[in-house]
Order: sequence, then structure tokens, then C-alpha cells
Amino acid sequence: MKLNLDQLKDINSKSLDLHQVELDILSQKLDKKGINAEDIIKDITELQVATPSWALGTGATRFGRFPGGGEPATLEEKIGDVGILKQLCGQTSSISLHIPWDVPDNAEDVKDLAASYGLRFDSMNSNTFMDDPRGLNTPKGLSYKYGSMCNSEEAIREQSIQHNIDVIEYGKRLGSDSLTVWLADGSNYPGQANFRRQFENVQNSLREIYKAMPEDWYMFTEHKPYEPNFYSTVNNDWGSNLLLAKGTGERCLCLVDLGHHLPNTNIEQVVSRVIMEKRLAGFHFNDSKYSDDDLTVGSLKPYQLFLIFNELVEYMKGDDKQANELAWMIDASHNTKDPMEDLLQSFDAIALAYGQALSIPRATLTEAQMNNDVAGGQEIIQDAYRTDVRPLVREARMRQGAAFSPLQAYRELGVRKELINQRGTRVAVTGL
Repeated sequence: MKLNLDQLKDINSKSLDLHQVELDILSQKLDKKGINAEDIIKDITELQVATPSWALGTGATRFGRFPGGGEPATLEEKIGDVGILKQLCGQTSSISLHIPWDVPDNAEDVKDLAASYGLRFDSMNSNTFMDDPRGLNTPKGLSYKYGSMCNSEEAIREQSIQHNIDVIEYGKRLGSDSLTVWLADGSNYPGQANFRRQFENVQNSLREIYKAMPEDWYMFTEHKPYEPNFYSTVNNDWGSNLLLAKGTGERCLCLVDLGHHLPNTNIEQVVSRVIMEKRLAGFHFNDSKYSDDDLTVGSLKPYQLFLIFNELVEYMKGDDKQANELAWMIDASHNTKDPMEDLLQSFDAIALAYGQALSIPRATLTEAQMNNDVAGGQEIIQDAYRTDVRPLVREARMRQGAAFSPLQAYRELGVRKELINQRGTRVAVTGL
């Protein structure tokens, strides 16, 4: 399914006059602070966030799942849905696959299909936190019940290494250039495992996978404090993640998932530290109240999201850059929402936080910080956060042929109804 771009233009035209008035007023306000609105619009346009293949269906908790109609049952249908998101918001141009949930049976055909929607393939995600019933991530037929790379059995560690190498091979055929490794490895009870031995096993396994990567690829390691293991997790925090990355190789970087932190963690400071070490891979965007809740990014902690982008903008506009481009992806679970609507809200929140951070007058902020002007520095930050940058986001979308309000257009065009007509009401979504 592809949308009619003329219909999007017609929807935009209803509010075009008001949009132009609001854009002109905001541009004048920013100009007085020495900030060019056109520069922010350009930066918002260029920030492209990957859509994960597993987020296109209704998520679940351990208590159950309540799927909706018209959800994608195949990888090809998921690619089509990402194409719709791209048309609506203009903020996503790539899809990230999770293996074995979305194995591309014919990589060339899949790659061509994605290209027809203007999409490419982002980071490839391996999976050793479960045993796939088809055996697609357990080539030796062994279970990951007691861990994968940390496992006390060498054969299981070798199996997890081989699975990651297989994922790299899929990625090479699709034109990807990175591998994301999130491990559930750890323990549930004291005495179950040796902390040091588990960590060393994981480190050695990552090194073997790293050797198998093409020279232009990156490996992203991702930390999480707990779940599914609740006593210890091997890669439990940003420090452990940094140790693993440094111990693996120069092209092994630290991925930050916003939900993979204990409550009240200063994530923006974590970002700053990892940037200082030149090991930041990028982000998985979501939001949380308690832990890894996987809620819509910006729905609970929009100020924190803005502060994270404050650190990122300082880095991105600076001169001391890493060799890699930062990777951006949404990683949320849509338990009670239409997945497409949730993703559109996520793209919106990311663009708004980024635009607000871009509206900070950096030289003025630095001056306040150097003069120990505490109240002044706070005012500068909060003034930017309170700036309504929605006209800039709308303008960035319009210039790409997308909708001013993607969610409104999605509903007005009856996209979900049309998908239900095409696919039916009862769909088995892969990976969920």
C-alpha cells in the first residue's frame, strides 16, 4: 500500500495559512537569539530514525497480547508499513531487522522491495535470549536457557557466536553495515554463576564475532540492568558496556536504550561520558516510568529526552567527532495502541526534542557556565525547552512531501481500515 501524495497535500492545505504565520513568528524569535530557523529545519529533515521490524505489530507483556487487525504477517508487509510511515512523517528511511524473527528468504528481492519505498536496511539484531522453535538461532540445537555467550558450556557459546555470524551474513546481502548485540545473559540466584567468568566468556565471544565482521562494519553492544535475569546481568550498565566495547575492538560501540537504566539514572550524563570515550553508537528510543517499560518516547519524560538531545547537539555541532554516524532507532512495545500511530507519535517526539535542543544559543549557554551563572544557565535551557518548535517540524515534513500532522493524516486517510481490508482482522505477526 502506498499513499496518494496529492491527498497529503490536500490535508496540509487546510492549515497552511496558519502554519506560515506561526513559522514566521517563531523564525523572528529565534533570529533575535542569533539562531537561523532554516538551519534547524535542515537538521530536523536530516535526522532519520530507523523503524524496527518487530514494532509494526501489537506488543505484549507476559500476561498477554491483544493484537489488532491489519497487522503485517510477513517481512514484505512490514517493509510496506515502514514505507507508509516514511510518506506520512518523512523521518524514517530505514528498517532494522531482528533475526530469527524476520529472516529474509530472498535477500535481493527484499532489498529491491525496500528500495522501491525509498528504504534501506539499518543495523541487524541478533537474538540469543530465546530458543527459536524453528531452530533458526540455535544451529547446534542447544538451548540458551542458562545464557548464550556467558554460558559455562563451550558448545553453547560457539553456537551463539555462529548465530551472530549468520546474522552478519544476512546483513551483508541486504546492505546493512552494523550488528546490534543485546544479551540477556546473567543469573537469577547467588551461587548460580561466577561473575568474572561470565564476563570473560562474553568478552571472548564478542571478539570472535568481531573478527567475522567486514572491515567497514560496526558492532553495537547494549546494556540493561536486569530482566530476564534478576540477580545479575553480565552487561548491566554503561560501565560494563564500555569495558566490553573497548575489549572487543575499535569498531565496537555502546548503544544506549533509554529504558535500560535504573529509575532516576542521569541518562544525559551517561551519554556525555560515552561520547568522551568516543564510543557512542546511538540510541534506542522509548520511555519508562519504572524500568524497561518500552512506552512511547517522550510520553512520560519529555524534558529528559530534550536534555539528552542537548548533549547530542553539543557533540554533533562540535569538531571532535567519532568516525561513525550515530544510529537512531525506536524500540518500543505498543500494547494498547495501534502500532503505526505509536510510531508516528514517537517520530514526532524525537523531532520536537531535537528541534528544541537546536534552539539553544550555545555561545550564551557556555558563557553562563563559565561565569558560574547558575540561574542564567538554567533559564537558557528551560527557555529552549519551552519553545514551541512544531512549526519547524511541520515545515521540515512539508518540504519532504509528508504530512503536517502524520497521526491526523493517518486517521483521515483510513490507513488502518485499508490494511484490515487487505490483510484481515486475525494476523500472526512474526517475532511477537
